[in-house]
Parts: sequence; structure tokens; C-alpha cells
Amino acid sequence: MTKTVLVAVDLAHREDQAALLKRAEQMADLDGATLAVVTVLPDFKMSMVSTFFSDQHTHDMAEETRKALHAFVLETLGHDDDVKHIVRMGNVYEEVLQTAKELGADLIVVGAHRPDLADYLMGPNAARVARHAKCSVLIAR
Repeated sequence: MTKTVLVAVDLAHREDQAALLKRAEQMADLDGATLAVVTVLPDFKMSMVSTFFSDQHTHDMAEETRKALHAFVLETLGHDDDVKHIVRMGNVYEEVLQTAKELGADLIVVGAHRPDLADYLMGPNAARVARHAKCSVLIAR
């Protein structure tokens, strides 16, 4: 029985992500599971760019993203009170996997995209999540 479904969304592509979020909600509803939604921001503390961004800027960006995530969930699902909203910073697949581990997720739902040349060399985030996850992963198109 599934207790927690984690869905990873990219707020930069809301139109594509709405169907993904609805699919994750369906999967959670099947078992009465908790739905958790995570979005990952780039890590502005990296040594290459850290001098350009203050701690306040990073905090403000995270807070704006949190508000945008709540709005997106509410707009897409019609409710957001029983949904866990998570904003992380760092590498997408690493943060999704870490969040799944922390939540004890039974299922991770991620979206697939059309691969480009770089994906054949490095692999997309969805493939990395699927390869390294300790739970089931649904990759939705």
C-alpha cells in the first residue's frame, strides 16, 4: 500500500506539469496516500556564482518559489491544504531522491521530456531518479 506519493515539478513549464501533477494526485488517491510536491531551484551557493547572490536573494527566491508552488497546486488541483509543498535547492535528481528518502516515499512521479543530444551523453533527471530511487518511479509523458 502506498502511503506517500512524491511528484517533482518544474514551475518553469507549468503547462506541461499540470497533467503530471493531476496524474500524481490520481496515484495518491488510489491508496489514500499523502501527496507531496517538490520543486528544485538551482543552488546559488555554488562557488562559481555565490559572490553574485546574497543570502537574502536566495531566501527571497525560495519564498517566491514556495508561493508559486502553492498557487500552481491550487490552480491545478483546486485545493492545496492536504498537499505537502517542498522547495529544495541543488541538483534536481539528487534533491528529488533526498526528498523521497526523507519522506519515506513509496512512489516518485516525474515527467519525461524529449531527449536532446546532451541527454544521450549524461542522462535526463527522470532516468537518474529511476536508476537510483529506492522506491517505485512513474515516468509520465
